[in-house]
Amino acid sequence: MFTIGYATKPIDRYIEQLLYHGVNVVADVRSVPYSKVFHDYHQEALRQHLQQVGLRYVYLGEELGPRSKDRAHYDDSSQVQFDRLMASTLYQSGVQRLFDGVDKGFSIAMTCACKDPAICHRSLLIGWSLKHQYNVELQHITHDGSLETQSALEQRLMTMTGTVPDLLAGDEAALQLAYQQQCQACAYRRPPD
Repeated sequence: MFTIGYATKPIDRYIEQLLYHGVNVVADVRSVPYSKVFHDYHQEALRQHLQQVGLRYVYLGEELGPRSKDRAHYDDSSQVQFDRLMASTLYQSGVQRLFDGVDKGFSIAMTCACKDPAICHRSLLIGWSLKHQYNVELQHITHDGSLETQSALEQRLMTMTGTVPDLLAGDEAALQLAYQQQCQACAYRRPPD
């Protein structure tokens, strides 16, 4: 399984990268499958572009999107808590749909808008969950088309947040701290009612 972001990427380059990596299904994991700026990535337009080159489209934003409709998934400051999302039945059904697709022989790329997966729920929610709960390593297709594993991305989070292991916090604790800091910085916040 892969992920890919589209921000600032022309649709032909996006499709070229998907085909290069052998993807045949795009799973849209945006809670809102539209773009204010990149109209080629509106749900209907994206589906049509993909179909023209023989790629399938499936919408999984309800299950795997970062903007939960359940208020129990938010903290007191109205920020979504990815650990709560991961534990939800709806999220787990989305993960099962991914696994069912892979079992059927599909090569799936989850798509969202963010250019860098390190600031996106593709890695902070889905990638983290797949790796740490299901022992599945995602491959993130970067903006230039190269691949970054979820493990490499998590190491990059430690650099990005300035988190280093020490005598009190070993490698795993430092990684957890870096992850929490990145989620705090990047996870969706509900607008005031």
